[in-house]
Amino acid sequence: MSDDTRPDSGPDTQKHIDRVRVLLGQMQSALKQRADEHDASKLGPKEKPYFDDAMSLWGMTYGSPEYKAALARLGPALEHHYMVNRHHPEHFGPIDMGNPHGGIFGMNLLDLLEMLADWKAATERHENGSLTRSIEVNAERFYYGDDIKRLLTETATQLGWL
Repeated sequence: MSDDTRPDSGPDTQKHIDRVRVLLGQMQSALKQRADEHDASKLGPKEKPYFDDAMSLWGMTYGSPEYKAALARLGPALEHHYMVNRHHPEHFGPIDMGNPHGGIFGMNLLDLLEMLADWKAATERHENGSLTRSIEVNAERFYYGDDIKRLLTETATQLGWL
């Protein structure tokens, strides 16, 4: 085939590139909306009084017995918080035979990204916070395996969080 008769792939490639830009823009808009609305329920009357009382959580080691005890005192606030914030695996209920899409397995990629950002910010509240440790501890807590651990770790690394 001579250069004169070869089809020009440029316009079709540019159309594809433009379409991907639009689709990525939709993702960006969805993440921006999540950023704008993240954890707003914590400032409302159903949660704020409980979180005011639980400020001591931030000085505790994540996952420690003391942390879990303080977390238990948040009961009604957390129940409401998880119900209205889908970036928490608890939003989707427990994982069991009757609910195979419970926990993290009910989430979508946008939920996972917001969850990862939430975990990163939470580790920054603790003197000994570690996103790597949070990913490991939560693997046991939410029953996810190496594939999801790797996805979360690689994403955090790409973002410069690890």
